Amino acid sequence: MAGKGETKGRILDAAELLFAEHGFKDTSLRTITSKAGVNLASVNYHYGDKKTLVRAVLTRYLEEFMPALKSELEVLLTRDDFAMEDVFRCVKQPLLGLNQYRPKGATIFMSLIGRGYTDVQGHLRWFIYNRYDDVLKLFTTAVCRANPSLDPETLFWRLHFTLGASVFTMASSTALCEIAENDFSRKVTTEDVIERLVPYLAAGVAAPIEQSLSLVRENPTGTR
Repeated sequence: MAGKGETKGRILDAAELLFAEHGFKDTSLRTITSKAGVNLASVNYHYGDKKTLVRAVLTRYLEEFMPALKSELEVLLTRDDFAMEDVFRCVKQPLLGLNQYRPKGATIFMSLIGRGYTDVQGHLRWFIYNRYDDVLKLFTTAVCRANPSLDPETLFWRLHFTLGASVFTMASSTALCEIAENDFSRKVTTEDVIERLVPYLAAGVAAPIEQSLSLVRENPTGTR
């Protein structure tokens, strides 16, 4: 008979893969228990409900990723001057470290983060913002110091566009690497993907605010 720790781990492992592949809403507890080889009572005993299980799955990654990111940002913020690329490069090693923590950890983590938004998991976003508020504030501070001209509304949109591009790229990194290798005959690693992604994201967040956006703010109804 499996011990409590082993059963709990099997549930997390099964839930992690199913949530990343199918999303939180479309993955039932019965599907998870079937893949984990446990009964429904085991999930209820260890986690109580699905929301708690969702948070537990993501917490495994966040507890590895967030402290590492915090350390990178704290070092960066001791500098007098840095660019937007430097801010996004702070994410590189913490993200790559997830591949050492779990097989394909970076891909799974970003898939789970993306599911948290596409599945409208408000409780999950609330959990992340409240539990890791200090790290998120450090990141926002670094972004604003790299580009002080960003107003709060523009910052909101650009960081969410950044998240969308990051989630798509990292969640699809295995397929993207295979396509790139086939098309350009060179091996591509996760680190290569991140190195290509960083300047793209940095340029987007630091881009000048377009005049058309100012016009939209002045005339939000679109009437002439």
